[in-house]
Amino acid sequence: MSKTSLRLALLGGSAAVALLAAPLAASAQTVTAMPSGGVAAATQARQSLPPLPEVDIPYTRFVLDNGLTVIVHEDHKAPIVAVNVWYHVGSKNEPTGRSGFAHLFEHLMFNGSENFNTDFFKGVEVLGATDLNGTTNNDRTNYFQNVPTSALDSILWLESDRMGHFVGAISQERLDEQRGVVQNEKRQGETAPYGRVWNAITYATYPDDHPYGHTVIGEMADLDAASVEDVQDWFRTYYGPANAVLVLAGDITPEQAREKAQLYFGDIPSGPPVTQPQRMIAPMVGEQREVMYDRVGEPRLYKVWNVPPGGEADTDYLNLLGTVMSSGRNSRLYKRLVFDDQIATSVFAGVSDGAIGSQFLVIVTAKPGQDLAAIEAIVDEEMTRLLRDGPTAVELERARSSVGGEYVRGLERIGGFGGKSDRLAESQVFHGDPGHWRTTYQRILTATPANLTAAGRTWLGDGSYALEVRPFPEYSVAATGADRSAMPEPGAAPLAAFPDFERFTLSNGLKVVFAPRSGVPTVAMNLVVDAGSSVDPAGKFGIAALAPAVMTNGTDDLDALAISDRLQILGATLSAGSAVDYTNVSMTAIESRLEPSLALYADVILNPAFRPADFQRSQSQQVSGIQQSNRNPGAIANRVLAASVYGPQSPYGRPSSGNETSVQSLTPADAEAFHDTWFRPDNATLIVVGDTTQAELQPMLERAFADWEAPATPLQTRTAVAPAAASATPRILIVDRAGPQSTITAGRLAPALNPAEEAVFDTMNTALGGSFISRINMNLREDKGWSYGAGSGIRNARGERIFLVSTGVQSDKTAESLAEIDRELTEVVTTRPLTEAELAEARSGLVLGRAGGWETNAAVVGDLTQMVVYGLPEDYFDAYAAGVNGTTVESAAAAARTIVADGPTTWVIVGDRATIEPRIRALNLGEVTVVDTQGNPVP
Repeated sequence: MSKTSLRLALLGGSAAVALLAAPLAASAQTVTAMPSGGVAAATQARQSLPPLPEVDIPYTRFVLDNGLTVIVHEDHKAPIVAVNVWYHVGSKNEPTGRSGFAHLFEHLMFNGSENFNTDFFKGVEVLGATDLNGTTNNDRTNYFQNVPTSALDSILWLESDRMGHFVGAISQERLDEQRGVVQNEKRQGETAPYGRVWNAITYATYPDDHPYGHTVIGEMADLDAASVEDVQDWFRTYYGPANAVLVLAGDITPEQAREKAQLYFGDIPSGPPVTQPQRMIAPMVGEQREVMYDRVGEPRLYKVWNVPPGGEADTDYLNLLGTVMSSGRNSRLYKRLVFDDQIATSVFAGVSDGAIGSQFLVIVTAKPGQDLAAIEAIVDEEMTRLLRDGPTAVELERARSSVGGEYVRGLERIGGFGGKSDRLAESQVFHGDPGHWRTTYQRILTATPANLTAAGRTWLGDGSYALEVRPFPEYSVAATGADRSAMPEPGAAPLAAFPDFERFTLSNGLKVVFAPRSGVPTVAMNLVVDAGSSVDPAGKFGIAALAPAVMTNGTDDLDALAISDRLQILGATLSAGSAVDYTNVSMTAIESRLEPSLALYADVILNPAFRPADFQRSQSQQVSGIQQSNRNPGAIANRVLAASVYGPQSPYGRPSSGNETSVQSLTPADAEAFHDTWFRPDNATLIVVGDTTQAELQPMLERAFADWEAPATPLQTRTAVAPAAASATPRILIVDRAGPQSTITAGRLAPALNPAEEAVFDTMNTALGGSFISRINMNLREDKGWSYGAGSGIRNARGERIFLVSTGVQSDKTAESLAEIDRELTEVVTTRPLTEAELAEARSGLVLGRAGGWETNAAVVGDLTQMVVYGLPEDYFDAYAAGVNGTTVESAAAAARTIVADGPTTWVIVGDRATIEPRIRALNLGEVTVVDTQGNPVP
């Protein structure tokens, strides 16, 4: 494939696909007369054949006063003249959001100019023009045709008219017409076999901000966005004489050319100065890979490296190296893949050159059913061998004759791709010298195997992209399908049964709740200690959270690393934590390794070492978490709300993790004291769920916890949590935090958990704010679009609990969101109670979701933990579904009056005070106070 043809193929249109296919086929059919063999054979071949000729394209160059460069080549063998106009503008010059402009403009310039305001072809074809076309690539736009000498003035008049008199002919109608043509060209190209390949290569091998980082044909959205004014500005910037080259080759003299160029082009304004990117090779590191499925009959492999711009020595040598690899039946890849192994139908290797950077490509089309991975392995093997040993003299001579012969044959034509006018124009536009093509030709004549090897080793190593195009299977569809007129009504679903569980007590008094579950050989355990942050001593807030974290970091016999290693060997997991009402240590174990896992579990629970280093590490992590929460709007809102509703001295009103000052003052002795006080078998319950039996489990537990005995001293008396005093009037607390979002949390105290009522409360809340389709979320997210999500819920606690609503909203809709939440909470207990339809959706989701909710052992452990901590009856989860299904409009309304009542007693908004405060005050929802992140009033 010629470099010009491949460069055009990269445009991606249907014509480009044809250009791609033809050279691939041609390379597969090339026959060489050069004998094969070693250096001696090559020497003999070179002695028996004359060298390639020294060729030239004589030219005269001059520049008009307006900046137009004119190049003239005389060739009087036929009474025709090639007229070739190159503009130094391509897709690389397009700004962000305007991809495809250069190509769109190429089409527009065939639509007529101010003084020939009709289709350009109507004026040219009657002149007897041949080799007529226009093309665009990354770097340039060109228009070319050969015309009889007698029609030269006519074609120069037409070309100069669209260069200097075009803006007035640009109309909305023509822009829309050619925009549609280009978009159809894009669709046609991308739906053709392998048509999406060049898009993939472009996006994978160039960054977005690189001039080559978008396709020549552009994106649909950018084409749609083009206005008449945009197009006019584009023309004024890039299509002036100073950014153009005119080549006249054929039956003309330099004197005639100068006279005619001055006459037709000399009065056109030069245009503004233009900035042109120069050498910009996009580096790639490592190997990038993609797989594409397409409606093709044969798999195809593409491998791509980014290499220097066209015209550089290494680029010319790489093109010769590609010819060694793929051109002719004796070439490395063709012989191996097509001729010998017969697993491919065509191969290509070579350079697609560009003005600021090029690409070396290897393209192999496989036979149907062949493995592209095996083909790529052969490509890599052959390339490695070639770059290690270099090409033979015979291989280089074949490549030299093939590529050099293409240059020589191109000189037969005055116009068209690869013709003399094309060579002159390309050399001038990209290298500033019409004769620069001779530099490349001389390199072809004088290249050595060492030149090719060095270039290949430099550029074809690290940093590649591989694309596999695989045939998309021919799928079929059934002749008939489901009735789509209505969704089928679900049938009666069986109620999910909570797993059966047993209770027993170890000899040391430790209570055990055990639920056997077979199917997966795992066991989940959770030791629940009846003490959480509610028992933190004054001045030592946060110790209930810190002590269990330190426990998992070391025992008397094992340090943190040894525990980690033991867990990995056992395939077990270990964690610990605390809440307001309890502390827990959890483990999951493989059933076959349950006994040694229990031994480690018991060691952590019974023998924590509380080493200073382990303590300080966990202490630092807890402080870091507190610092993070002080910057998190959601955590701030929750903390301020709890302190306001419960009171800052209540265990439920202060953070269970403590604060920075209290945690930093804690010592290992404090953690050890917490453990010694509360970790005792008569103050704990062990929950076990998994693939074992009580007969197997109980003896293991007796052995593991044999040394754990209840102290003789009675359990420490706890101070009862005093009920919170409800605020007499609603209050609104604003925490100033600049940003585009506000976090809203509002709550009030609700009655303590009553198992007989909880199912009805859950059903009511699910419909109000507990699911995606709940009233509150549908209002703020789906209807208004102010929030990503909004909802409500009831937090568990021993005693009175918080009912709350929370959401994050865009800052400029903060006050409106408060008003909508207040309206929803007011109407649900007054004018718009929940409907039967809403409750039916809530009932269905809650009941049918139970089965999935108990899928894992950990989920069952979680619900049994809730049962233990909050004293739920043993049949609570079995009766839950019946309670949900029994919820009526009347009972839901009663639940709303109990839970929602007359609305939140406290609203907390974390947001930009300057923006939100005036409008919030105007709502008159309650007294407004600005507080800090701890809830303390600020001015």
